[in-house]
Amino acid sequence: MPGNTETLANGPAIREGGAAAAGVAHVASRMNMVQLIQLRWFAVIGQITTIAVVSIGLRIPLPLPRMLMVLACLIAFNLGSQLRWHEGRPVSNKELFLALLVDVASLTAQLYFSGGATNPFAFLYLLQVILSAVLLEAWSTWIIVGITSACLAGLSMRSVPLTLPLDYARGFFSLYVQGMVICFILNASLLVVFITRISRNLRAGDAQLADLRQRATEEEHIVRMGLLASGAAHELGTPLATLSVILGDWRRMPEFTSKPELLEEITEMQAQLQRCKAIVSGILLASGEARGESSVRTTLSTFLDKLAEEWRSSRPIVTFVYENRIEQDLPVAFDTTLKQMIFNLLDNALDASPQWLSMEAAREGDMLVLSVTDAGAGFAPAMLANFGKPYQSSKGKPGGGLGLFLVLNVSRALGGRVSASNRPEGGAMVRLTLPLAAITVGQEKAHAS
Repeated sequence: MPGNTETLANGPAIREGGAAAAGVAHVASRMNMVQLIQLRWFAVIGQITTIAVVSIGLRIPLPLPRMLMVLACLIAFNLGSQLRWHEGRPVSNKELFLALLVDVASLTAQLYFSGGATNPFAFLYLLQVILSAVLLEAWSTWIIVGITSACLAGLSMRSVPLTLPLDYARGFFSLYVQGMVICFILNASLLVVFITRISRNLRAGDAQLADLRQRATEEEHIVRMGLLASGAAHELGTPLATLSVILGDWRRMPEFTSKPELLEEITEMQAQLQRCKAIVSGILLASGEARGESSVRTTLSTFLDKLAEEWRSSRPIVTFVYENRIEQDLPVAFDTTLKQMIFNLLDNALDASPQWLSMEAAREGDMLVLSVTDAGAGFAPAMLANFGKPYQSSKGKPGGGLGLFLVLNVSRALGGRVSASNRPEGGAMVRLTLPLAAITVGQEKAHAS
C-alpha cells in the first residue's frame, strides 16, 4: 500500500441510538429545506425575468401592481425562511409541507393574474408535485396533488385573461408553444439539479444512519467483552493468589535456596504472576468493582514517561525509542482504561515489529497526540479499509484484531480519533489524538462517581 494511504475514525461514541438517528434525519430535512429556499430564489428570479420580458419585450399587458405584490410577499417569506433555518433548527414534515403550500399559493396567484390555465407556465405545478413526492410523507404528497389539481381546475374556470394568441399553426414560432418549451426546459433543469441535491442529502443521511448502527453494534460487542473479562478476572483471582503463596513458600525452601538457577526462575515466575494480578486488577477497576483504586492524579508528562518505562521493561522489545515533546506540562488524572488503551496500541505494533518501535508524545493546541511507529510490513489495503473493526488482523490468530478495536472505541468515547497509515520507507504509523479536556475532566468525573 502506498505510504500516503490513510484511514480515519473520528467523533464521540453515540450512546443514544434513537436520538442520534433522529439527529441525522433532522440534518437531512434541514438540508432539504435549504434546497427549497434556493429553489424559491430561482423562482423569484424567473418571475421577475418573465414579467419583464412579457410586459416590456412582448408588450403584453399585465396587472403589474398585483403581480409585483405577490412577488414581494414571496421574497419576504423566503428571507424569513432563510433567517429561521440558517440557525440549524430541525425541520419537520409539517414545516416542509407548509413551505411547499406557500410555493403553490404564490404560483397560483401569479397564474391567476396572467391567464390562468391558458398560461403555458401552469405546468410548473408538476414541479411542486414531484418535489413533494421526494420530500414529504405520503399523506402530505397526496394533499399537494389534490390542492394543485384543484388550483389548476379553478384557474381554468376563473382568471384574469392574458392577451396571448393561441396560434398553434405557427409551430415553434407560436408564443404559446415557445412558452411551453421554455416551461418544459425550466421544469426539467430544476428537477435534475434539485432532485440530485436532495437525493444526495438523503443518501448522506442513510450513510450516517448505517454508521451509527455499526457503532451501536461495536459498543454492544465491547459490553459483552467487558462482562466476559470481568467474570474471568473474578475466576482468576483465587488461583493467582494460590500460586503467589506457593511461589513464596518455594523461595524459602532449602531445595530452591541452594540452587541459584531455580531461585532465579522462581523470581521470574513471581514477576510474571505479579503482572497477571495487575492485569486482573485493571479489568476489575475498569468495570467499576475496585473504586478504592480509581484514577491517579499526576501530570501529563509524568504519566506518559512512567507508562513508556513500564511498557519497555515488561516487553521483549529490542529497541524502543520514546520521545516526549510536550513542552508545557499540566496536572491530569488517568485511570487504567487509558493506560491499557495505549498498551494495546504499543503491543499491536510490537507484534508487527519486535526489533524496533517508537512512540512520540506531543501537544497540538488542546490535543494530546501519540504517534506509534514500527518497522514491520505495514497494513494491508484491506486492513486499512476496515481499520478498527474487530477481528481484522494480519497475525492469523483466532480472535485477533481486538487490540486496535478497543483503542478505536476508547478514543471515540473520549472524543478523539485514531488514524493509521503506511510509511513510504516501510512500516506503519498509528496516530492517536485525544482532547486534553476530555482526558482530564472526564477522568476526574469518573473518579468522583
